[in-house]
Amino acid sequence: MHSIFLRIYGGMLGVLVLVALLGVLTLHLANKVRGEQYREHLAQGTFTLMADNLKLMDSIERTRALAVWERLLGIPLALETAEQAHLDGGARNRLSRGQVVVEQTGPHAARVFREVEPAASDKPGSAVLLTGEVQQISEQLARATIFLLLDELVRYPVDEQPVRLETLRLSKGFGFDMHLITLDKVDVDDDQRRRIDEGDTVMALGKGGDSIRVLSGVGETPWVLEIGPLYQFNLYPPELLVLIAFLGLCLIGLVVYLLVRRLEHRLRGLEAAATQIAQGSLETRVPSTGTDSVGRLAQAFNGMAEHLQRSLTIQRELVRAVSHELRTPVARLRFGLEMIADASTPEARHKYMVGMDNDIQDLDKLVDEMLTYARLEQGSPNLNFQRIDLDALINQVIAELSPLRANVKVTRGQCIAVSDDASPGNEAWVEAEPRYLHRALQNLVSNAMRHAESEVRVGYQLSQERCRIDVEDDGPGVPEGAWDRIFTPFMRLDDSRTRASGGHGLGLSIVRRIIHWHAGRALIGRSQALGGACFSLAWPRQQGEA
Repeated sequence: MHSIFLRIYGGMLGVLVLVALLGVLTLHLANKVRGEQYREHLAQGTFTLMADNLKLMDSIERTRALAVWERLLGIPLALETAEQAHLDGGARNRLSRGQVVVEQTGPHAARVFREVEPAASDKPGSAVLLTGEVQQISEQLARATIFLLLDELVRYPVDEQPVRLETLRLSKGFGFDMHLITLDKVDVDDDQRRRIDEGDTVMALGKGGDSIRVLSGVGETPWVLEIGPLYQFNLYPPELLVLIAFLGLCLIGLVVYLLVRRLEHRLRGLEAAATQIAQGSLETRVPSTGTDSVGRLAQAFNGMAEHLQRSLTIQRELVRAVSHELRTPVARLRFGLEMIADASTPEARHKYMVGMDNDIQDLDKLVDEMLTYARLEQGSPNLNFQRIDLDALINQVIAELSPLRANVKVTRGQCIAVSDDASPGNEAWVEAEPRYLHRALQNLVSNAMRHAESEVRVGYQLSQERCRIDVEDDGPGVPEGAWDRIFTPFMRLDDSRTRASGGHGLGLSIVRRIIHWHAGRALIGRSQALGGACFSLAWPRQQGEA
């Protein structure tokens, strides 16, 4: 028991280590996905704005615009086909939906892709991608965005520029705030305010020092374009991983502990029940609720306990019955020996010797029946199932037993056979163990002959799947109240089927066990034709079929 739980707890430790490794991998993947989303979020608006400007140009104008943007922004730009960009299917699908794809090439560097409508001179149906090599994604994209927005705003009157800026932010999918304010409301120091007034682009720290703002004057207007705050991407800290892993391990450990505690409680119940059975309390059982492995183990344990209790009960009854059955023939043998010593004539001695011989034969039959019953009761015997001609078997049993009682006639009863075998004369076959089926039929016919007045009939009914043998007699029959007990070992009734009729009370028990190992049943009823008892054996015609 303790070794089992040691293995369980060892398995728990392995699970906890696995959970920790999975936590590290999950955090790494989460940071990777968040980083990709962050970079695409920043680049979406800027590259969409450039792609929309290129949409209105022909090939020559596009080349000039890219050259100007490269010189002013310091970002290498190019137009490529999807094949030249070497992108996978997922990236191409996102580009076709108007999204920006960012492919990281270094700790802070990345390649940015945005689909552009082909020019009139391009090959029809070919996808054209705007590609940019960004070394510092936050700073360079901010400067590029400032330049493109200023170039767009100066085309509109001063009073329409704030509305146009908001329209651009919403339509192009910019991932950060941007707005126009007057120079006197800008939150910068005097030197930065002077540089803005001179037309320079200024980068200032945001509140808290964890972000930047990019500011630039808008030509000859009173407006200052402010972008931001732009936050640097921060990975989930290792401390968060430790916290998540600790909480996860605690939760899993608690769940596993509760499961193991319940399992341990149920196993200890099994252990206690096994100890009680070992001490002689054979009626002990354990709850067999649940369909898990422990529930199935409990069901198997209860089945084993019932088998043990039944076997020991039968053993006790067998010993008690045997001691009772042996007493009478042994007493007759002792009496015969005493009478032989006192016999005065050879005829008298011969008479007592014949009686003693009969007693010895009676003892031999009793021992044979007890050994047969014990062998059948202890477990599944070695059965060699074969096809048997039922007509030949019945004729053999009738020929063997008919001479034993001259006043009782043993005849063939109703025999009905249905078979899919087209061979004539080969319809009455069944699958059975020849030796044991012969013994069962012999016991039934012998039992019927002992209680019959004048006639015993043996018949059968065969269908495609099932077979049944009926043994009927014209005796007094068996009271219906005793039908459930008639197959009990050493069972004798108090009516006409008494000790005077012979037998030891094991024959019908042997019949029941034999037919049980043939996956069938032994039945008793009242004979409609003869008025006495009718014993039947029913089992599958082919072994292995229900």
